[in-house]
Amino acid sequence: MSTDNDSMARPVRVFTAKGLATRARIIAAAAEIVSEQGVAATAIEDVRKEAGVSGSQLYHYFNDKRELIQAVVAYQAQAAVELQAPLGRLDSIEAFRAWADFHIELQEQRQCAGGCRLGSLVPQVAEADSQARAVLGAGFTSWEQPLIDGLRAMQNRGELQPHADPEQLGTALLAALQGGLLLTQAQRSVAPLKMALGAAIDHLRCLVPSGASARRAPKQH
Repeated sequence: MSTDNDSMARPVRVFTAKGLATRARIIAAAAEIVSEQGVAATAIEDVRKEAGVSGSQLYHYFNDKRELIQAVVAYQAQAAVELQAPLGRLDSIEAFRAWADFHIELQEQRQCAGGCRLGSLVPQVAEADSQARAVLGAGFTSWEQPLIDGLRAMQNRGELQPHADPEQLGTALLAALQGGLLLTQAQRSVAPLKMALGAAIDHLRCLVPSGASARRAPKQH
């Protein structure tokens, strides 16, 4: 069994541009299989076939399944951040409402199946792999940071009460999203997500000072 010390002792591998592309293809293939079958049921051989690489190629980039799954966690974390990037700055009530609507509409398009690809990895790897858990934590922090930055910008403009804590509010918004996604997946209904995000944004709205002008989020093209 590999240990954290073993991982730290491994030399840093340097890949060519072609090598990086091959590695990325393997990770993407593994991510798709994991999202469909789960970590436990994902076999290295299935990943190899899906990615169209040989066994020696796959093990050139990853020492074992554990290391590959860690890369999948990082991949899904980055995908979660990039997913909401087109929404722009989340620094107004309107922008947060658009953020909520985006995730609600996405679940409607997916017919409430699949849940959150990053969140679904938590119960599968967090207790078994400390390195994967650290990557998960960093991923959620990256996802949460634009929310916190936007709330802090609102506060600096006087559009959020001085006593409000942007970090706590950002965590609460992300927690509402994650909890709503979990229930939506289980119930195959978008209603829990609508309620969770609606309640979180209503709370945020209550923290806007009376008379403060909330800027409208720019229209998406």
